[in-house]
Amino acid sequence: MMSWAGIARFGLVQAALGAIVVLTTSTINRVMIVELALPAIVPGLLVTWHYALQVLRPSWGHGSDRGGRRTPWIIAGMGALALGGFGAALSVHLMGQNMMAGTVAAILSFTLIGAGVGAAGTSLLVLLAAQVEERRRAAAATIVWIMMIAGFILTAGLAGHFLDPFSSERLMAVAGSVCAGSFLLTLVAVRGLETGRVAAATQADKVPFARAIAEVWADRAARRFAIFIFVSMLAYSAQDLILEPFAGLVFGLTPGQSTKLSGVQNAGVLLGMVLVGAASTLLPRLMTLRSWTVLGCIGSALALIGLVMAAKVGPGWPLRPSVLALGFCNGVFAVAAIGSMFSMANSGAARGGVRMGLFGAAQAIAFGIGGFAGTALADLSRLAFGSPVMAYATVFAVEAGFFIFAAALAAAVGAKDGFGQAANPLVLAARHQASGS
Repeated sequence: MMSWAGIARFGLVQAALGAIVVLTTSTINRVMIVELALPAIVPGLLVTWHYALQVLRPSWGHGSDRGGRRTPWIIAGMGALALGGFGAALSVHLMGQNMMAGTVAAILSFTLIGAGVGAAGTSLLVLLAAQVEERRRAAAATIVWIMMIAGFILTAGLAGHFLDPFSSERLMAVAGSVCAGSFLLTLVAVRGLETGRVAAATQADKVPFARAIAEVWADRAARRFAIFIFVSMLAYSAQDLILEPFAGLVFGLTPGQSTKLSGVQNAGVLLGMVLVGAASTLLPRLMTLRSWTVLGCIGSALALIGLVMAAKVGPGWPLRPSVLALGFCNGVFAVAAIGSMFSMANSGAARGGVRMGLFGAAQAIAFGIGGFAGTALADLSRLAFGSPVMAYATVFAVEAGFFIFAAALAAAVGAKDGFGQAANPLVLAARHQASGS
């Protein structure tokens, strides 16, 4: 099975993917709004479009199932993503000369970005799920996602350094370097990762996509897990765009202070991820991934209730510890859910790509809806109550309710269905012996 070095190579691909995505959704988003003075809705719609395309993830996963290999899909997806990332930078340059031409280029580029992320990301995760033994899946999810976050941080830091003084030509040079470097890193990292055994397993059952997705959706456990992913990620992403405004309006934090608060939250996420990854590997009998997922959802709900209290109490409330607790519980639930996603996808080997595509589509759609829904609910609540305090308290309370609902959904998907069965080596040994393999 996959070694730790091999898992790290998967992480390098995820980091390369994250490097291009953060360049387009953060840096280019900022340039469109500030340097080009475009309405925020323009980059917002482009990012939403890239999320909307993720609904096609199951079909891309099915393509890799039928083809019998994941690596070509990873490479092709990263190629499309790299072209889209550079095209997005080029579109900014074109907008400065001809808005219509630049807008068309941006739409085409974000189409490539969405397709590339979906094709490469789905096949990468289903290959990782197939080649990492069950007891290592939580740790593998932790490593891969931490490396992706590292890709975010490294790219943001280097791009920020080389973009000053800003010009559209410099942006294209930086984007071209990041995209080309990420694609080359992918080519090196995936070399020899996929084994013939996985290819043979996926070639066994070639059926039309409509039949494949119908069979996966008819699987009660897969359907429930996809709904759980959607609900939990909706709750997870709904606070992305409101936490800093909440800190500014209710607690009087400056932009710099609220940015640091987001850093506190991200630090909590990393701590939660590391805890689950380490505990599931070093102390596998402690808790199943399913239990960690439920616990993380309940903890996130309690942390959000703490923010409801923070909104009512105001500056006297210990805001930083509350945000750290929210990030920590989010990290626990997220990495346990991702590890469980690996097990659920691998529980139906002939449909691994379709299953992972379904779960990935649920996650991406939830992220696309969540940020908008959180801000919209905050605005509507503020109009209804006439107070930012009640507005943000309402949003946090609704999020807490979604996390409780997600915990109930996770608890309803049993270990016999492939959810969280990786945690106990004695169970694995018994299953292995019973199968006669």
